[in-house]
Amino acid sequence: MGGREFASRGQPPERIRHIGVLHYLLESDSEGQAYVRAFLQTLQESRRRLRGPIAEAADLVAGCFAGDGKALICGNGGSAAQAQHLAGELVGRFRLPGRRPLPAIALTADTTVLTAWANDAGYDDVFARQVEALGRPGDVLIVLSTSGQSPNVLRALEAARRRAVRAVGLLGRDGGPAQMLVDVAVTVPSTDTQRIQEVHTVAIHLLCELIEARVAGADADVVAGLPRTLWDSPERRALRAARARAA
Repeated sequence: MGGREFASRGQPPERIRHIGVLHYLLESDSEGQAYVRAFLQTLQESRRRLRGPIAEAADLVAGCFAGDGKALICGNGGSAAQAQHLAGELVGRFRLPGRRPLPAIALTADTTVLTAWANDAGYDDVFARQVEALGRPGDVLIVLSTSGQSPNVLRALEAARRRAVRAVGLLGRDGGPAQMLVDVAVTVPSTDTQRIQEVHTVAIHLLCELIEARVAGADADVVAGLPRTLWDSPERRALRAARARAA
């Protein structure tokens, strides 16, 4: 493949620097073409199916932040890395300069908690334990799972329900049991783990951009039908009231 062709030389050939890696792969051998076309096919089908769920997920998470809630995020393996990626974009910033930091915690990042609880109680509860410790009414749990079947993700969702924490799932295949435990499911229409994770990365970036727009009170035309700002919304007041009652 093209990557093997120039890897040994230490830099891509002049041709790639001019036309771009994507076009190079499409014009190179059949292996490169098949890879890119499979990704583009999954992306196109996801674009058709997931526009509504992504907008709904962004609205839910932005409403959480508007009500002074926080996001808890988890996943396994590559999805753990994506959970930390999403948390980093929310706490830092994605595109919008000057916006406030948004409270987001990746439950995959504290290795002391993860290894202690996995050793003492079992790996299936490493995320649920943290949801029980940190989750409050008005918060949101965001889970990433290419299968929707990971036991520790399912237990985290069950713990979220007990804590009155709403949930968003970035899932794949048919959504698995997780699809029935979340408020909003963003389920990539593919059975290929690589394709699912690639589209999850695109979905994460879309969510970050939409959430920033809502939190900052930016142009509501980003997604038609959503309010210009959530700062003075009835949802914010209801979330604050729920948090006060639980305190």
